Amino acid sequence: MSEDIRNRIIEIIAEQAVLETSDVSMEQTLEDLGIDSLGLVEAIFAIEESFDISVPFNANEPSESDFDISSVGAIIEAVSGLVAEQKG
Repeated sequence: MSEDIRNRIIEIIAEQAVLETSDVSMEQTLEDLGIDSLGLVEAIFAIEESFDISVPFNANEPSESDFDISSVGAIIEAVSGLVAEQKG
């Protein structure tokens, strides 16, 4: 996983949670960080824009999405995969 991807996603998540990047860890869930559904959607948009990718996420049915949002680390891994596919 690219350090750039990891750092940018942590920046986006920290911004949504109104925290410092140092307060965000890989194991935390968005809920742990106080990010609600609107914050999640805003973070997804920011991720899509930052990496020029399309995230397969349905805000109306998050559990039906092919995008793992179970933790910060899972989001980073999922985005890394999407970025790799795009370059493929």
